[in-house]
Amino acid sequence: MGADSKSGDFTTDGADEPDWEADPDDESRPLLVAVGRQVKLWRMSAGLSRAEFGVLVGYGENQVYKLESGKRIPRPEFLDKADEVVGAGGKIAEMKQDIQEARYPKKVRDLAKLEAEAVELGAYGSHNVPGLLQTEEYARALFDVRRPAFTPNDRERYVAARMARQAIFDRMPPPTLTFVQEEVTLRRPIGGRMVLRRQLEHLLERGQLRHVEIQVMPTDREDHAGMGGEIQVLKTRGGAAAACAVGQLTSRMLSEPKDIQVLEMRYGIIRSQALSPRESLAFIEKVLGET
Repeated sequence: MGADSKSGDFTTDGADEPDWEADPDDESRPLLVAVGRQVKLWRMSAGLSRAEFGVLVGYGENQVYKLESGKRIPRPEFLDKADEVVGAGGKIAEMKQDIQEARYPKKVRDLAKLEAEAVELGAYGSHNVPGLLQTEEYARALFDVRRPAFTPNDRERYVAARMARQAIFDRMPPPTLTFVQEEVTLRRPIGGRMVLRRQLEHLLERGQLRHVEIQVMPTDREDHAGMGGEIQVLKTRGGAAAACAVGQLTSRMLSEPKDIQVLEMRYGIIRSQALSPRESLAFIEKVLGET
């Protein structure tokens, strides 16, 4: 993450990061270099120049150079095509699994690592359904309305990263997960009526899990501690705490105790001001019936 040990700029979904260029300081760089070297060795064994190979896989010569030198993250379809072109018999295609995490923006991986260690996690969402609760089609619709617009490939990269974070629901023992979201997030038809309906149904399913509590903040509440924006707080197995305050382009991941204390206090008040989990599920069912 970008700054000192106390806090850093943090993009929660990676959507404002560059394309598939690899960060020179990324911990996955040695893996990308190793994969690129294997691609290069197979290409040379097939007697192909970079330009010839690029024509066959649909890449420019410079793109091939960056991939072979570990400066660019190979897409899964590139590895499949490269394997076919050089006759690697599946050896290149098998590396898709190795670079799966490297495909996601580094800051998303950093967030996912924190979430993977969390025993408690709380999130307040003000504009849309929290990422951990989103269906794939809802997430895709959200990225579709981002401006400036994403290419289809970039959009799918960000959707995949967001879906990968949801592995937290399947962890054993399960962490305690709590969410508060604004009433408007249940009514705004991101992606259209049917996408919203399936998202509401998904919320009801998640809300039935014993380790998950979902609350709704009604629009008519006069007192509201969350007017400063979205919040995420978590505690890890080792007792460490962290918090994230979300902004427009980046978010601030905090580890300074006094900052975490403020956001934990706000989140606690937000939960007390929202509908109870039981009332919230009934409210979501009501909205689903109206949608």
